[in-house]
Amino acid sequence: MSTLVEQLNDAAADRIARVHASLVQISNGRGAGAGTIWHSDGLIVTNAHVIRGCHHLSATLPDGRKLAAQVIAADDSLDLAALSVEATDLPTIAIGDSRGLKPGQWVMAVGHPWGVTGAVTAGVVIGTGDNLPEVNQMQPGREWIALNLHMRPGHSGGPLIDSAGRLVGINTMITGPDVGFAIPVHIVKAFLKDRLGTPVTASVL
Repeated sequence: MSTLVEQLNDAAADRIARVHASLVQISNGRGAGAGTIWHSDGLIVTNAHVIRGCHHLSATLPDGRKLAAQVIAADDSLDLAALSVEATDLPTIAIGDSRGLKPGQWVMAVGHPWGVTGAVTAGVVIGTGDNLPEVNQMQPGREWIALNLHMRPGHSGGPLIDSAGRLVGINTMITGPDVGFAIPVHIVKAFLKDRLGTPVTASVL
């Protein structure tokens, strides 16, 4: 009979496998960041800083295909970008509730730190909202998810997921060895709707 810890480990591994199916690597000619497949028709979400100043972008899909990527929307003030690749029937990520996040809640950040494809780091939510002192001085009024986990370069643009494997944020920056920040997914939804008129649809876990 498996132990509770083994059951939890198996469940977490299964959810990460589903997330990996919608995780892409964005190459910008200088390095690489991560992105998340939002729509099955080739719409990918990442950070604006991952693609800033780059004219030849590509996205490597989980199945190994490397496709040219076009920027269809970007907002430096939000650090969000939407890319398009010519592909269909791509696996998408399930969308979670960033407004429901609470301090102490378990989350995981997925990306490609230092070139390690699909690496996962885990921790807890420190806080959420638009009044977090550490970043409010730099960018007042913006909503963030503050995280106590070990993100590194290459996590940028990748998914922050909750314990059910649902997307709750886009990994964005680190401010200390174990302090990171993500853009809440409800901000991503608003960005896509405003810039693309994209309906918010998602797969269901």
